Amino acid sequence: MREFRARDGNRIDGPVNGGSYGGGSRGGGSRSGGSYGGGSRGGGSGSHGGGSHGGGSRGPRREHSGQPEPKLDNARVLSELKRYLDLAVREMGLEIAYEISEPASVGGNANDRDILVTFTGADQEFLLEEQADLLLSLEHVGHRWLRLDPRLHDRVRFDAAEWRANRLDELKLSARVAAQRVRETGLEHRFNPMSPRERRLIHLELAGAAGVRTMSEGVGDQRRLVIYPAGKKF
Repeated sequence: MREFRARDGNRIDGPVNGGSYGGGSRGGGSRSGGSYGGGSRGGGSGSHGGGSHGGGSRGPRREHSGQPEPKLDNARVLSELKRYLDLAVREMGLEIAYEISEPASVGGNANDRDILVTFTGADQEFLLEEQADLLLSLEHVGHRWLRLDPRLHDRVRFDAAEWRANRLDELKLSARVAAQRVRETGLEHRFNPMSPRERRLIHLELAGAAGVRTMSEGVGDQRRLVIYPAGKKF
């Protein structure tokens, strides 16, 4: 992940003890939502797409756990997010502006609203270099600034030049192609680890699709979606 620094050379990071924004090393888990295509077919164990899939004997698990879903406090998040964005944009000296919207949550309750930050301006393409590394870094630090429950990370998203919309279109196409391969070969298809939002989109995209069913397996950042033949028994 790319570091970004303030004009005085200090590394920008999340808030410490609720105080100033800066200093300190960045800890905590890695950013989820990496590459999603090219998963292995079949039931083989071992490494997958650059990460070992541990616990080979662990069977697939459904998306829903026994824990209640956390609620997104939109009012608090909007207030804190504006503070973070104003500071980050100013200190990095980028020629960009941002707009915050609240689109309907995909796969959630009818009244749930996500939070989407859209950047525009002369430097927006800079945010998208190296597979949107800086854009995703800003988002990652924003999640830490907001102290969000990790299960809410995919509901507060950053975007520029419709990068995320294009990515999701590619993801849906990848899901349909993979489902067709599963129907033709009778072998399951495992995607690379991805965010809860991306897994949910594939579940919705393939809901009711003939000859296949989808489930998720793994834990944490290694949780991935698997497309199985509809008749497979566990």
